[in-house]
Amino acid sequence: YWVQNIRRVAPFRQTAPCFDRELKNLDQVKGLMRDLYRKYKDRDIIWLVPLVAALTYRILDHFFWLLSSGRGIPKCDDTTWYLNYAGNLLANLQNGLDIDDTLYFGYNILLSFLLAVFRDPVTVVMIQCIVAGFSVVFVYKIARILFTKTTAIIASVFYVGTWDVTMWAMYLLSDSFFLSLLLLTVYSMLLALETGRRSHWLLFLAAAGYLFIFRPTGIPIVAVLVPYIVYRLPRPALAAFLTRYRLPLGGLAAVLAAGGAYLYWSGTFDTFVASFRYNVLKILHTVYARGSIYDYAHPRDLKFIPDLTVNIADSPVLSFLVNNWEYVSALYLKRAVAFLGHWVWNTDFATSTGVYIFLANIWPAVLFAVGTAAAVAD
Repeated sequence: YWVQNIRRVAPFRQTAPCFDRELKNLDQVKGLMRDLYRKYKDRDIIWLVPLVAALTYRILDHFFWLLSSGRGIPKCDDTTWYLNYAGNLLANLQNGLDIDDTLYFGYNILLSFLLAVFRDPVTVVMIQCIVAGFSVVFVYKIARILFTKTTAIIASVFYVGTWDVTMWAMYLLSDSFFLSLLLLTVYSMLLALETGRRSHWLLFLAAAGYLFIFRPTGIPIVAVLVPYIVYRLPRPALAAFLTRYRLPLGGLAAVLAAGGAYLYWSGTFDTFVASFRYNVLKILHTVYARGSIYDYAHPRDLKFIPDLTVNIADSPVLSFLVNNWEYVSALYLKRAVAFLGHWVWNTDFATSTGVYIFLANIWPAVLFAVGTAAAVAD
């Protein structure tokens, strides 16, 4: 626009030759900007830098606000348990065989290592905040591989604006690190499937292996990823791999089976099994028996008197589920509705404002359902 306006003074060129030099310089600047745009318009770094900066700033801003307000990092009973366990692990250098010791082994080791190096839980939370900020890179990359750059940008913007990401990064809990590790695992899996490089497969195996032992939720996630990998691999390549490595794979499976059988029959798993049964019964006799939708009392909780009779295969767990299956089913239905968000209990269809608020809150779930159906159909 500037150049076009200058060109309008062409009659004055003879009296002001500086306009020719000005036009030439502006054309050079335009050419440079055009070349830079063509060169970098498809580079992911153009989008990743502002996305990472925005999410990291958002999380750290809340983190430093908590510190400056005098509140400190949020604490809960689970945080106290993790800190105490990490302290005992550092003091005794011995991991127990209880269900919490075993299923949270990966996070317990990570937290203990960070506390051993930095000594201060606040510093550990700050590191967790930075890691959560950079995890938007995996969101972008995953959506970029599966869909398009536009979808990747939109997904990343949603992720930056998600309050749960900021909130959980403030707690000394496994949730924040687990989410970053999950995104790394999925991204490395997709990268390995796309490129087939050995280094990418090794990265995926390392991430998936650590995810498997990080916390209990990692076990079913890895179990879902394995069939997806088998489905994506070319059938001839998969058959050739199994044929080539059938003896090592069979030997590894036999060793794992024999080792597991030995540990079970030798009584090594007795502590784990006993603690597992205790925790299951504790949940059934507290959360289920009270009809709790959340981890705290709520007006919408399902009130009922449970039948605690043990009459099915001499199993208190199986007997509880069978004898109270109507209430358990209704409780899970309420929990499924509650999964949409706390707003669901304040839904008001009697007013236009209430309908508008409902539509504004429900559309992410609708998009998720449509996207899932489209992914299955594809």
